[in-house]
Amino acid sequence: MRAISGLWRWRHNSLRRATDLAEAWVALVALVLILSVAPLAGAFAGGAAQDALERSVHDQHRSRHLVTATVVRELDRSPLSIDPETAPAGDLRSRVLADWTAPDGSDHHGPLLANIDDPHPGDHFPIWTDAHGRAVARPLDSATAATHAVLAGVGAALATAGLIETARRLIVWRMVRRRYARWEQAWDRAGPDWGRTGTGS
Repeated sequence: MRAISGLWRWRHNSLRRATDLAEAWVALVALVLILSVAPLAGAFAGGAAQDALERSVHDQHRSRHLVTATVVRELDRSPLSIDPETAPAGDLRSRVLADWTAPDGSDHHGPLLANIDDPHPGDHFPIWTDAHGRAVARPLDSATAATHAVLAGVGAALATAGLIETARRLIVWRMVRRRYARWEQAWDRAGPDWGRTGTGS
């Protein structure tokens, strides 16, 4: 990390310039911010994501219901369904025509994707539905929500550290440009006398 490498300018040296010391201060401030602000930002973002995802888990488990569907017959694979040659093992789904009863007692009939390798009429398989029997995605579980929250926290911490490091580099870049501009002015002043022994004396 450049912020740590910039701290070498703290050491005492007769050739050390004021700008070197300023760069060391910038590096120290950046390092302190990365070690303090970035973890706080990660913890805050992770906590906020955890709260939101836990509410979502609760809402989904309250509004989605696991029911049993019965295969009527197998349907042809949709062109958009998973390719059986490239799909991982256990990821194959069969497209079937099925009957199921919703939590509100209404009967439903329609095409579904079933986790059955070779479906036959009368086979049963679980599906998730809303209260009115419409097929929905499986609800989010707490472990997945926690994983997403941790990833959000880590991402926020890394993004904060990246922003701090970017700000540090920008400040140092501007300092170096000013230093080069001063050098150019000094060379312009010394240029006419350069290499002439005794000039101006």
